[in-house]
Amino acid sequence: MDAARHRRPTVDVIAVLALAGALWVDEPLAGAIITLMLATGQVLEARADARARRELSLLTARAPRTARRVTPGGIVDVSVDDVGVGERLLVRPGEVVPVDGRVVSASTFDEAALTGEPMPVARPAGDDVRSGVVNVGAPVEIVTTTTASTSTYAALVRLVEQAQASSAPFVRAADRWAIAFVPLTLVLACVAWWAAGDPVRAVAVLVVATPCPLLLAAPIAIVSGLSRAARMGVVIKGGGALERLARARVVVFDKTGTLTRGRPTLTDVLVREATADEALRLAASLEQVSAHVLAGPIVEAARARGLALELPEAAEEIHGQGVAGTVDGRRVRVGRPSWIVGERPDAWTRQVRRRADLDGSMSALVELDGRVAAALLLHDPIRPDAPRMVRALRAVGVSRIVLATGDRDDVAAMVGRIVAVDAVLAECTPADKLAALEREAAHGSTVMVGDGINDAPALAAADVGVALAARGSTASSEAADVVLTVDRVDALADAMLIARRSRRIALQAVAVGMGLSLVAMIAAALGYLSPTAGAALQEAIDLLAIAIALRAVVPTRMHSIVLSPEDRATLASLRVEHDSLAPLVESVASVADALTSARPDLGDARALVASLESDLLPHERADEERLVPVVARALGSTEAVAALSRTHAEIEHQVARVRRLLDTVDGGATAEDVVELRRMLYGLYAVLKLHNAQEDEGAFSLVPVGSA
Repeated sequence: MDAARHRRPTVDVIAVLALAGALWVDEPLAGAIITLMLATGQVLEARADARARRELSLLTARAPRTARRVTPGGIVDVSVDDVGVGERLLVRPGEVVPVDGRVVSASTFDEAALTGEPMPVARPAGDDVRSGVVNVGAPVEIVTTTTASTSTYAALVRLVEQAQASSAPFVRAADRWAIAFVPLTLVLACVAWWAAGDPVRAVAVLVVATPCPLLLAAPIAIVSGLSRAARMGVVIKGGGALERLARARVVVFDKTGTLTRGRPTLTDVLVREATADEALRLAASLEQVSAHVLAGPIVEAARARGLALELPEAAEEIHGQGVAGTVDGRRVRVGRPSWIVGERPDAWTRQVRRRADLDGSMSALVELDGRVAAALLLHDPIRPDAPRMVRALRAVGVSRIVLATGDRDDVAAMVGRIVAVDAVLAECTPADKLAALEREAAHGSTVMVGDGINDAPALAAADVGVALAARGSTASSEAADVVLTVDRVDALADAMLIARRSRRIALQAVAVGMGLSLVAMIAAALGYLSPTAGAALQEAIDLLAIAIALRAVVPTRMHSIVLSPEDRATLASLRVEHDSLAPLVESVASVADALTSARPDLGDARALVASLESDLLPHERADEERLVPVVARALGSTEAVAALSRTHAEIEHQVARVRRLLDTVDGGATAEDVVELRRMLYGLYAVLKLHNAQEDEGAFSLVPVGSA
């Protein structure tokens, strides 16, 4: 009826004519079979629609309504709509986190509703936690970083509504061919009637041209793709978006939050008036009450070093500048260098800022009792799964990958080299990204991947916009066609594999079904099929087409590697040791920096080597014995881990060389000895940094961050 009202050709016209014709020529059995086909088609369409809606609706099944606010007078239940930024909320075991925030103490969460990750995820103190996940650990307090309306769950509710609206009812693939197919069928039926002088032949042609379930073969394959992607934490807004994703040939990436984590990590503590641990402990104690983006990484780094944090007194946050308060009786300020020292920095502060600029890092000064005591350097690291994701995209048919970012040229070029893109466009405005998409469209269908508010125009303009909702903005998620709710960018490669496979299977089902129908139509026109026999044959063709489409439901090998629970546990435990050794690795460069030939004191170097021998080398040996076999099994090749084994041996060799040098100068060091020792320490530091990057990319990226 809808097609008739809009005067749109549809193969349902053939079904109606075939049914009427079967009754006219006294073929009631053929009419019954046609009626059965029509009913079967409607049932299958309803079930396919319901399945897609159910898979997408799982994301919002546990939407929170209330929150427990921590006040000086106790715990108060409030509506989530009344929760503001910077408030402290209590989440009890089994409760849903109501608003995005930062955990005050370590806890464990079930994030399956958002990401599809089946294992509980451990979040250390200071880490971000999203609304919609379930606390499966002890009661935990969080400091809110968004309001309810801008939180992850609110965004997902809108995403699901958009996805459901655009994916149902499904446009049946054969209707696209109706403009040619319907006239062809009617002409062939009329010719058969005219040539034989028998209306039964015309009815037989109409009957075998009634592929009702066949029209659902393509939607079944598409729905299967949407459902599988949703279970992996990828929301694709309808079959049209899935088909465009399958045809993509060019991918344009933003940098921050997509190829990088979008969340800084503490890389170094430069000290002036205090020890590194003391400066970090006092700064992190104060930052516990801050909602600033740098507060979480500072607190997390202090917890990772095992530092005991205290709650500050009289804490005050100056928006955009920093936070001040009293910790253990000491007046502490942490914030921007311009806020701490003003517009006239001294030589030490200028050196800190120069080093931060060279490394592409952010810096925060720590002031204790009115004196600058230390500097904290933070860097936004490249996602360890990004290089593998780029390689996977090329393997599935993407011919060109471009990095377009508003960051500085040197920082963008460094990221581009590491992840191996084809072109780097730096210092881009939103308008520049739109222009880049227009230029890249000459190479094929374009995909834009981003997570920030400034990416929303480009996401909307691309053939397919992909947003990362795990840490991205609501605006980018709403503008995108595909949304990754899991904090793993390599899920994009899996989504493209699913899209391409679903589209290929849909086309195969349509081609086989329509091809066989055409052959049957010719046979009916020549008089080889009666209406009843044609109806039975068409039913068999329809079932065959649907069976082909159902292949899309069968799981196939994805880009993501699934580890056994034992291997996951092994990698997770080694990752904890790996992260705990980061301060020791950074101290290699710090000790080398402090060496001076004027006063060759090697005490710190001896203590460093002792720590390397007692802590670092046993970990590297454990990696060789336990980590390397796990990764080799996961990747299916021992050659894939040869570089890891080689660097394990090189690290042990370099530490042994430093030990021999220190033993030979036991009686007193010369200026030449200091120069040689500094050179060896810098070389060891470079090997350690490269090796850590190899392990992050090749091993630890196989396990979602925080899974336990």
